[in-house]
Amino acid sequence: MTDELPPTRPARSAPPRSAVPSSRPRATTAVPASSAWREGDDVGRRLFADVGTFDLESGARLPDVRVAYETWGTLAPDGSNAVLVLHALTGDSHVSGPAGAGHRTAGWWEDLVGPGAPIDTDRWFVVAPNVLGGCQGTTGPASTAPDGAPWGGRFPRVTTRDQVAVEIELARTLGITSWALVVGASMGGHRVLEWAILGPEAGIGVESLAAIATGAQTTGDQIAWAHPQIGAIRADPRFRDGDYYDAADGDGPHVGLGIARQIAHATYRSALEIDTRFGRIPQGGEDPFTDGRYAVQSYLDHHGDKLARRFDANSYLVLTQAMLTHDLGRDRGGVEGALGSITARALVVAVDSDRLFLPADCARIAAGIPGAEPLRTLHSDFGHDGFLVEHHQLGPLVAEFLPEPSPARD
Repeated sequence: MTDELPPTRPARSAPPRSAVPSSRPRATTAVPASSAWREGDDVGRRLFADVGTFDLESGARLPDVRVAYETWGTLAPDGSNAVLVLHALTGDSHVSGPAGAGHRTAGWWEDLVGPGAPIDTDRWFVVAPNVLGGCQGTTGPASTAPDGAPWGGRFPRVTTRDQVAVEIELARTLGITSWALVVGASMGGHRVLEWAILGPEAGIGVESLAAIATGAQTTGDQIAWAHPQIGAIRADPRFRDGDYYDAADGDGPHVGLGIARQIAHATYRSALEIDTRFGRIPQGGEDPFTDGRYAVQSYLDHHGDKLARRFDANSYLVLTQAMLTHDLGRDRGGVEGALGSITARALVVAVDSDRLFLPADCARIAAGIPGAEPLRTLHSDFGHDGFLVEHHQLGPLVAEFLPEPSPARD
């Protein structure tokens, strides 16, 4: 469920407590009511495709859907080198490349995607869309509804299958009839698995897939962690039932969004890393026995503020609720029956310290897909975020799994 930008890879073990930084200056600039990309903002590397009207699983109809996406590399004449990369909860289409105009942060997986990287864009044509319901250019709550106002709280509920249906139309628009690889982690892994079934049903092949730190259905434990995150946003008086886009900076639901992120972030890291890195150390210059914080509290405050400055509260709700609907086996005879119907080659990767998507969740996928390789496991102290941090382990697994593409020619 995470998409925290990977830091420079640390040592194998978590840093000693002495490495905890001194007190981080608190942000002084007001947090925007929403940090969604809005029409008229710099597009950066984004491309846009209008993919039509969709009848959603909820029964609602969503008109004039637009998808923001980015591409790297050149599509081979026979289309054999297309790769689809699917982002996690608060990610977007900016998989690779620097921060700059139109992009608040650098690419979230550029250690895996780019020239000479494991998914080498000198050989592969890579497509990365922003998910339906997101806030970085694809139709979502911050987008303009037919009446000219932002959708806001009126944006309909969407499911993982709705999101993949939109991505299927994007592939058709791009003229792609088969993916050599569909790859994603966490929430992106949910869509990878749905693609493996819905893509071929729609006439778009999926030759291979890589499902990383993910599951075949959302568990009760994951729903339990998501529930207070949803509640924190809705309880923020500045949420205004989702209609806050005209609010001034500092007057949006950033407190609720920040708390939701803090809850989530605690599940993205392992207990070992948090206790080894922070323990009970007070934040520099603060006294927890009066009004001060422990270092780990400062760390979570920082990540809550950081997300509020690059994301949107409504999208966080819509995407979290979509994750709750994820069940590959729904109306398909159960999870094992659905997994058994997948014909693609599969690489399934777990993180041994992941306490959100347990290694057992990944093992179930590997055991159920007939063409899956044996489960691979990343050894990491960094929990779920190991799929972002441990690129030295993950990269070779993906590179070795990829088939040989046809040469890309103009």
